[in-house]
Amino acid sequence: MKVQKVVKPDNQISWLVLDDKFKPVAPILEFTKFLEATDKSPNTIKAYSHHLKLYWQFLTQDDISWTDICIEDLANFIRWLQSGDQDGVISIVKRDAKRTNKTINLIMAAVSAFYDYHSRSGKVADLKIYRDGAFSGKYKSFLHHITSGKSIQSRVLKLKEPKRGLKTLTKPQVQQVIEACNNLRDKFIICLMYETGMRIGQVLGLRHEDIKSGDNQIAIRFRSNNENNARSKSREDNLVDVSSSIVSLYTDYFIHEYGEVESDYVFVNLWDGEIGAPMKYGSVITLFKRISKKTGIDVTPHIFRHTHATELLRAGWDLAYIQKRLGHSDIQTTANIYAHLSSDDMKKELAKFRGEKCH
Repeated sequence: MKVQKVVKPDNQISWLVLDDKFKPVAPILEFTKFLEATDKSPNTIKAYSHHLKLYWQFLTQDDISWTDICIEDLANFIRWLQSGDQDGVISIVKRDAKRTNKTINLIMAAVSAFYDYHSRSGKVADLKIYRDGAFSGKYKSFLHHITSGKSIQSRVLKLKEPKRGLKTLTKPQVQQVIEACNNLRDKFIICLMYETGMRIGQVLGLRHEDIKSGDNQIAIRFRSNNENNARSKSREDNLVDVSSSIVSLYTDYFIHEYGEVESDYVFVNLWDGEIGAPMKYGSVITLFKRISKKTGIDVTPHIFRHTHATELLRAGWDLAYIQKRLGHSDIQTTANIYAHLSSDDMKKELAKFRGEKCH
């Protein structure tokens, strides 16, 4: 089995799960079309396709029909994911889990969404994957927009994930990363993400009309037809205030490097690839790998979002303001991710409470 990338006539990208005879797996294809119809991002469809390919491998290996499934089968699938016995050989020796609980939960979320869709369309019986309960602010079912106002559901088969500290950068590390950039374009990308907390999809989808230089603002807009398949995760437009230094950096980049390029996109290929074409995710990943190797600092695009939000929190910003700046639809999302405190944070706040100086 394999997951095949498909480029449609309108240059939109999608993904197909092919069986061993290189034919699309019909139930997955139907679900994928539903995802496309509800305007899910290509990255979401790609992830779901890879997760469902694993699920179909499990079904094929154990000769189970996808419509003849019970909770016990799904529990066995979890154990199959943990053991890594994709070759059908079961080890009698205890081994470490091949996948983290977080990864398995992501795979199970795709499987649950798949069955949620097909049960609602009448293809399979309700598998009782979800349990009803009062909304805790931490979970929305896959079809929440259809079932809003009704009882809230959470998945029955969900593994406990260990809490990990959020990775952020110190100000000296951020400065070191900025200094590692070889040109104004790359420096602008880093500075923009650090100062605004924008996701890389939002950055790559920026058009010149989104830069409000006179107001020191940047408009973050949802567009589903970007040439580079970049997307803003949120469908809500958001205006983000920026410093005059960010606007100046944009101006310098536009004058000194962008030059005669004719494009609506802010970030384009200038030295390699198709000159003038909007930058793609792969180009940014390559940039960050180079910077990580040069500085010895493990940096990813999303680490700047975490760093920005953490700095705002430590500066005393209310979560409601951080939610608005990051474009989260629910303040609980902001709280779950960013309301974290280190021992140093606790020490400083306690010293402030006592009126002491913290060294």
